[in-house]
Amino acid sequence: MGETGLAPERQAAYATIARAIAFIRANARRQPSLADVARHVGLSDYHFQRLFSEWAGISPKRFLQYLTKEHARRLLAESRDVLNVALESGLSGAGRLHDLMVACEAMTPGEMRAQGAGLSIRHGFAETPLGTLLAGETERGICHLHFVEAASEQGAEDRLRQDWPRAAFQRDDDAAGRLAGRMFAGAAPGRPLRLLLRGTNFQIKVWEALLRIPAGRVLSYGSLAQLAGAPRAPRAVGSALAMNGIAVLIPCHRVIRGNGESGEYRWGASRKAALLAWEQANRP
Repeated sequence: MGETGLAPERQAAYATIARAIAFIRANARRQPSLADVARHVGLSDYHFQRLFSEWAGISPKRFLQYLTKEHARRLLAESRDVLNVALESGLSGAGRLHDLMVACEAMTPGEMRAQGAGLSIRHGFAETPLGTLLAGETERGICHLHFVEAASEQGAEDRLRQDWPRAAFQRDDDAAGRLAGRMFAGAAPGRPLRLLLRGTNFQIKVWEALLRIPAGRVLSYGSLAQLAGAPRAPRAVGSALAMNGIAVLIPCHRVIRGNGESGEYRWGASRKAALLAWEQANRP
């Protein structure tokens, strides 16, 4: 037995996990991957994952999430600026809508050129607290979420078909209603929602940065540009927001002007204000 009272092989495992924990703590702000930590302690991803889970009782990913959440909570308790919290923690607080959206998948350039060929899009209309929503979903994820006015439903459906001219379409209002229920009823997330994103690399980078803003909170276009890694391109960021085709789940409504004014919103300034008020009222 060594000084720790453990057999040599277990003492070595203990030392490895201690090194891993120290590395994760020291690098939590940059969100190291499983491979990063495994490489640091000289193990394969699989062996490290199994060893860490055995000794720590949780996976390395769960441990990093815990550290990040606690760090963000401390910053918020200090009344720190929301942007700084997002930048310094790398993971937002647990808003209901944010929790629902945990996975994104981008289309390749070839898939974009195919204009939906090979895709089957189930689409339909659903009533929400903020108006009628037209939803489109493929096997790979939600590809379309637009608020529409009752008088323009047919035009909205026609535009969806124009966006994906070679896709097969199936009308399913019940499925759209179930999706709206998950988004607005505050229900348990259940199976994670997935998004199928169609845009340039820069646009997708901006949209993914949006997902780090906690529900019910706001930041400026300039701050979002920093969060997206493009601090000198706030106008380009604004253009990326204008091209967002997935309302609410990609939360462009959380971005305001630097002077504190609400600013524009693709689906109306009044709806933008109502969305923020709804999120603030329904934050856990």
